[in-house]
Amino acid sequence: MSVRMSRGLCALGAAVAVAGVVASTGPAAAAGSPRFLAASELPPHASSAWTAGPVTPGQPDPLPMCVGEALPSISVHRAYRTDLDTGALQVTVVERSEQRAKDFAALLRKNLAGCAEKVMQQDPEITATQKYYGKLNVEEGAHVYGVHTEATWGASDINMFSVGRDGNTVTLVQWGQMGDFANAQVADFKTTTLKAVNKLY
Repeated sequence: MSVRMSRGLCALGAAVAVAGVVASTGPAAAAGSPRFLAASELPPHASSAWTAGPVTPGQPDPLPMCVGEALPSISVHRAYRTDLDTGALQVTVVERSEQRAKDFAALLRKNLAGCAEKVMQQDPEITATQKYYGKLNVEEGAHVYGVHTEATWGASDINMFSVGRDGNTVTLVQWGQMGDFANAQVADFKTTTLKAVNKLY
């Protein structure tokens, strides 16, 4: 089915819902660790409730498109899904210093700023476009991006990303489903991002 093929190429978005990340059985985050979004804090779905997977140490599998290669082994992640081809992911990294966290957040933003071009370079059958939705005033700031991918066989996916920082901690939030920019829940995703950064500590 073309949707599945599109998910595989994009590596994330709706893929999170079916790729097995939710089934991870790693240990829960230790006491005092940054907190993660609850399922109820994701952009509301019109007809399906969100389900949250466990908080799991390590890099998510599959890696999120465009930023996955930058995620270190000290990452901690949590995947979310609905029953209707919508998925989400939060990845948090606690760095040794605030400067390292600042540099890491800048690297993620740089990768997202060039995401569409990178996707098309990796697969000529994919056309990608993106939008920058601005900076949110929360802790040390959070930046929001949208990426639409369309395959030659007709599959179309919309993904939203945000990168936020609180001191020496960086969190990445991703949300994706079938559709295009008209289906991007921008206001809801910004609200989710604000909650994600605010509740880290």
